[in-house]
Amino acid sequence: MVSSGGRDVTGGGSSGRVTPGSHRGPSRGRWDLGAGDAESVLAEARKALFVMAGFLAVIWVLQIANWADQYQLTLHYGIRPRDIGSLPDVISAPFLHFSWAHIEGNSGPLFIFGFLAAYRGVTKFIWVTVLILLTSGLAAWLAEPANTVGAGASGLVFGYFGYIMVRGFFDRHVIDMVIGAIMALCFAYQFAVLLPHAGIGWQAHLGGLTGGVAAGWIFRERRPKAPAKPAPVTGVTGGVNFPGTQPGMSRKPSDPGSPAP
Repeated sequence: MVSSGGRDVTGGGSSGRVTPGSHRGPSRGRWDLGAGDAESVLAEARKALFVMAGFLAVIWVLQIANWADQYQLTLHYGIRPRDIGSLPDVISAPFLHFSWAHIEGNSGPLFIFGFLAAYRGVTKFIWVTVLILLTSGLAAWLAEPANTVGAGASGLVFGYFGYIMVRGFFDRHVIDMVIGAIMALCFAYQFAVLLPHAGIGWQAHLGGLTGGVAAGWIFRERRPKAPAKPAPVTGVTGGVNFPGTQPGMSRKPSDPGSPAP
């Protein structure tokens, strides 16, 4: 996100024995490759591709209209810090930019990170996006300097980046962990803009990154717990009774009146 000062644009069987572990459910702590069903993953990846292509188309159409109107859309619907009337703009600001260079710089990372965040499930991705929009926009609204206007999709970029980096760890998917590590190494330079810079809304970047990490935890995959192991059963005779006896009864040969064996 970029900030502009003022308004200037920038078991138990019959034997009675139980065998522990005869039935085991999936373990909650088990790691897997995270490949899943190839057909369903491919279908979700196709949806993710369409979603991100549509998202980019929307922001570029808005950019053309914004440019033709001397960027009045950004000035009116960008985030004005601590202005109550501007709170709804935390949703609109990521769709708006201040210049062609601004939108060009955001489009590539937005498409890559957005696709990687969405390819496992578009429905979950939508909720992840909503959370990042809120954390990024509220961080800008609360912490950016007064008399400025903030806009741009870079808060979303950092949010998706954070989500990708931690999702594999929280979901215990090895492939996603590898993807996150590669993204972190390839785009490590992006962390430089988390530090204060004049004219850059680093507060929105930090808020987006925080929201992405939180989304990785909140929307992680819940796996069923393994069932408790039954206690081993010892000293069971399988209900066998000896002749002349009844279960639960005993007799002594010395008792008066007892018949001879």
